[in-house]
Amino acid sequence: MTYYSNFGSSGVHKTTSKHNGDVIACHKCGGYKVVNHVGRMSRGRRKLLMYGLIVGIFLLLVYKMRTCPEPEPQTMFMMPKDKFVTDENMKVYTYDRNMPLIFIGGVPRSGTTLMRAMLDAHPDVRCGQETRVVPRILQMRNHWYKSSKESLRLKEAGVSEEVINSAVASFILEVIARHGVPAPRLCNKDPLALKSMDYLKVLFPNAKYIFMVRDGRATVHSIISRRVTITGFDLNSYRQCLEKWDDAITVMYKNCLKVGSGYCLMVYYEQLVLRPRTTLTKILNFLDIPWNETVLHHNEMINKPGGIALSMVERSSDQVVRPLYQEALTKWVGQIPDDVVSDMANIAPMLTVLGYDPAGNPPIYGIPEDEQQQHQQQQYDTISSGDEKQTTSTINSRR
Repeated sequence: MTYYSNFGSSGVHKTTSKHNGDVIACHKCGGYKVVNHVGRMSRGRRKLLMYGLIVGIFLLLVYKMRTCPEPEPQTMFMMPKDKFVTDENMKVYTYDRNMPLIFIGGVPRSGTTLMRAMLDAHPDVRCGQETRVVPRILQMRNHWYKSSKESLRLKEAGVSEEVINSAVASFILEVIARHGVPAPRLCNKDPLALKSMDYLKVLFPNAKYIFMVRDGRATVHSIISRRVTITGFDLNSYRQCLEKWDDAITVMYKNCLKVGSGYCLMVYYEQLVLRPRTTLTKILNFLDIPWNETVLHHNEMINKPGGIALSMVERSSDQVVRPLYQEALTKWVGQIPDDVVSDMANIAPMLTVLGYDPAGNPPIYGIPEDEQQQHQQQQYDTISSGDEKQTTSTINSRR
């Protein structure tokens, strides 16, 4: 290290190095002191550094203000508490709008009660009796938004569509969850609710729909003969009732197509009666519910503890207590006036759309499941017998 010597004004011999350190001869102690000035900064430099830091922070703030979007105003909302019910063993079942509810519907007298009784027989499902409040609350909501006066009143009152949806969904959910015993899968059977299937899809995005379809001629005959009162149906006119059936089934059919095959399954009443095992297997697969033989024996569980509860005011209750029977499929034949029969294709065009023959009188709905199995077995036996005879004949010829 090179040092340069000089004398300060105080007479102290000072040697300065190139490394900004001073070696000072001290007269008092007789030795030397090394004073290192590395890291020290003049006052002017410190001021300059401080000003630069302030300017840098200012420029950074200006940059962020110009490049970052303004924060959106915070929206306050209320979160509902978890809802649940408990069974007799205190097992907890939670329920909410996102659960996979099951809705069964269709035109009344189309097999909706039978369908719900079959599902009710499954240990994982609870449908319960028909309430009729679900389609009525849906109808009320539709009325509010069809009326410009009512919809304006709601808007001016600050009642948004989301508020209405939340309220309607909560009402329906409470009715479904609490009007019967708890179960892993909850189900509702209100036939005309499926006229609002597309709206229900908004309220309950994971729900699935069983759309019961029956020959309109059989449905109308059952409505008239059993005097089932439905708003708008004239029980003294087959023609008018068939027209009303056509209108109602058209709305439900379009809604079923709209929500899609992943959420809506059309179930033909005739096939449910004729081929119950095949049809119910398809239904349970659609609902993601495991197979259980109890669904084929619903009549054995009617009004029993832990079984199927029936309402005495439902017109179909006296029929589902019986095992499946096929007599009702063609009871309408010969009961409808001739002028209506001859004009059937024009009165009820949905018959053709749904695959029924409006000129079929009597109709052909298919072969019963047990008869089909017997027929297949007979064919198999015949083929096996023929093969056996042919084999024996071949062996004899070779001999």
